[in-house]
Amino acid sequence: MASRSTPIAADRSVPGLIVKFGDYPLHHGGVGAIRSLGRLGVPMFAVTEDRWTPAAASRYLSRGFVWPTTGTERPERLVEGLLGIGRRIGRPTLLIPTDEEAAVLIAEQADALRPRFLFPRVEPELPRRLASKQGLHQLCVEHGVPSPAAAFPDSYEEIARYAAAARFPVVAKNREAFERRRKPAVHGTTRIGGPRELLELAREWGPRPGVIIQEYLPREEAEDWIVHAYFDAESTALSMFTGVKVRSWPPHAGMTANAYVVDNPELAEMTAQFIKRIGFSGIVDLDWRYDRRDGLYKLLDFNPRMGAQFRLFENEWGIDVVRAQHLDLTGRKVPEGEQLAGRRFIVENIDLPAYAAYRRSGYTTPHAPARPSSTELAWVARDDIKPFFTMLVRFVRPGARHLLQLWRARRTRRRAIAE
Repeated sequence: MASRSTPIAADRSVPGLIVKFGDYPLHHGGVGAIRSLGRLGVPMFAVTEDRWTPAAASRYLSRGFVWPTTGTERPERLVEGLLGIGRRIGRPTLLIPTDEEAAVLIAEQADALRPRFLFPRVEPELPRRLASKQGLHQLCVEHGVPSPAAAFPDSYEEIARYAAAARFPVVAKNREAFERRRKPAVHGTTRIGGPRELLELAREWGPRPGVIIQEYLPREEAEDWIVHAYFDAESTALSMFTGVKVRSWPPHAGMTANAYVVDNPELAEMTAQFIKRIGFSGIVDLDWRYDRRDGLYKLLDFNPRMGAQFRLFENEWGIDVVRAQHLDLTGRKVPEGEQLAGRRFIVENIDLPAYAAYRRSGYTTPHAPARPSSTELAWVARDDIKPFFTMLVRFVRPGARHLLQLWRARRTRRRAIAE
């Protein structure tokens, strides 16, 4: 019988390195990974924007490497920087990417990085394709996985033809994940109410719009589900978790703010079959939306790396996806066990505004338990409190202003659509 009190026999001679490209210091996923492996006695290192990030403040961090990046640097420069960090650590180290740019770089530059680092073997082009909205949609079509109907216009003329025949509302997203680092055509997921609004927006997208236009799944007819898992070299799931997203920020289209572990064998099986067919190895974070109108789970996003909310999920042995990867790649057995159903995850700094927004909208999640079996907080931890206070200092003033700006922009857009 599994027991959470049984110590996990991690290989403490193999450290972990949190790899992130771009300026987003308030990332609770990186802090969660540092704590998860650090509590097992695994030495943890991290790339940080500066010395005063929450990750840098963790008691479980052996050392932070200050390396400000934008995510748009040439691959050669990023590889050189990682190899330099590897030389300073001085022993084989597990790479743990927290964004698509890092996950794609590691896959595409595997030959250069492998002498100093451990990471899953995967087809070099696959993570980039999975992170792309167009690439993911094509893979879903190829393998019979439901996904929202989508169009990928290459010109204003194609958009005009689409607008004349489409059923509105629709949503627009950037076609490639990396566009958010440059000059994105749209910011996040943008709901478009009608042809006129679409054509007005499209005039700002340039001669070759890098967008995907997707069918809108009404929130009152949908539920947001998440799947986190770790797959070995044979694309077999060594850990698999399912949960339901209760709130996100920005509302219905952003980062998870509140979620519960809920058993969903059907969704787990769909994910396992898809991963097996495409041959992926490593940690995955998938967003699915259940459409009550046709009874289908539709795949929205595929993150080929650790998700920020991964600490929502543990099995009865205390295994999460980061621990599973470290155990597997260091030749240790990954204990199998049931996920801890009813467990709740809260991101303190964004769940409060999300709660207010969802309460006004009347949105509910039928599958969420009435009461959690336990709660994991993104920032607060009794054994590692400094990241929480560091987050507060960095978040309160600029963060509150940013949240207010986002909320006002969305309210203005809704009014414009209504008019």
